[in-house]
Amino acid sequence: MVEKHDNLWKLLWDYDPNGLIVVDTKMTIKVVNPAFCQMFNLVSENIIGKPVSLVLGDVEYFQNVWDKNQAIRGEEKEYSQYNLYVRQVVFPIKDENVIACIMVDITQEWQRKKELINIKSETVKKVNEVVDNQMKVAQEIAGLLGETTAITKVSLLKIISMVEHET
Repeated sequence: MVEKHDNLWKLLWDYDPNGLIVVDTKMTIKVVNPAFCQMFNLVSENIIGKPVSLVLGDVEYFQNVWDKNQAIRGEEKEYSQYNLYVRQVVFPIKDENVIACIMVDITQEWQRKKELINIKSETVKKVNEVVDNQMKVAQEIAGLLGETTAITKVSLLKIISMVEHET
């Protein structure tokens, strides 16, 4: 029964689409799952036993999780060198003297959000351009109307002057 249970956990570990990493209190990588390796384009044999900072950079928050015995849930973090954006949960497992991290890859969602922001920004820019152009055209029309009105007035005054002069 225990063997079946262990096999089930091994299957879950191997097939979980989320990146999973476990480090000890010295911030040394103990275990990673295949999804983590895929996210960071790594081979597990090459990073087990290495400092987690080699892969994740500044991991002071891992130490804070351990020191405060308090999990961090739902924090979003960018790993630009891997073109990766994740939502992560970091939590201590005191009984085992390790810190675990679950990473959900939200890179596509993040890229769509950035694209949407860019589209909105471009739309605002285009609307401003259209309004500016409309204002220029309105000023030009107003200028032309003013000129034609002045010419009309001059012509009318000449006609009035001729009519008054004849009478």
